[in-house]
Amino acid sequence: MIELLIEIYKSLINHMDSATTHADLIIRAKELLIPIQTIHNASIMNAVGACGLQLYNFGQTISIPFFTDNWRPDSFYDRIKENRNLGLHTLCLLDIKVKEQSIENLARGRKIYEFPRYMTINQAIMQLLEIEENRKQNAYTSETLAIGIARLGSLTEQIIKAGTLNQLLSEDFGPPLHSLIIVGNRMHILEADYIKYFVADKNKFDEIVKRDYKI
Repeated sequence: MIELLIEIYKSLINHMDSATTHADLIIRAKELLIPIQTIHNASIMNAVGACGLQLYNFGQTISIPFFTDNWRPDSFYDRIKENRNLGLHTLCLLDIKVKEQSIENLARGRKIYEFPRYMTINQAIMQLLEIEENRKQNAYTSETLAIGIARLGSLTEQIIKAGTLNQLLSEDFGPPLHSLIIVGNRMHILEADYIKYFVADKNKFDEIVKRDYKI
């Protein structure tokens, strides 16, 4: 029970949201009759509205993990496709590698950790385009509108840039943390008007909105 309480405490001082880890901790605490009180904190799940897209037009949130030489997961591709088929936007949470151990150090029980890595918007887009090239189900293309967000919530360092996946691929978003939104295939005119403020190539944006969204 002490170990569980420590886990809960660590979870609370980091953040409290609806992640699977936190749900599991709460369920186990309730089974042991440990009192639980939720203190809500700011979350990417609602702060993402700063980009101008309406929160009730978002579908399933996905996580994009780092590719490795022999592991290139793409199961989240289906969630993006489902969202876009319904006209919904997709919030993509990008991988964070902190306190990771190599297989050798893990096997030998050595508390030696790899250098922290944070996935960038550019890396996420490269992986997404590779998956589309392999799957060829047209969940999105290099011309699909997207929004890159860096350091969301920072008063002085927050960056929001909108454009096609191909355009954002070459943008510099600076230090972590990064998130990516794939815009759904339906968009309200107010959403389009708002995110236009974050677009560099406004003529290209107007062309895509007229072509794909008829607004």
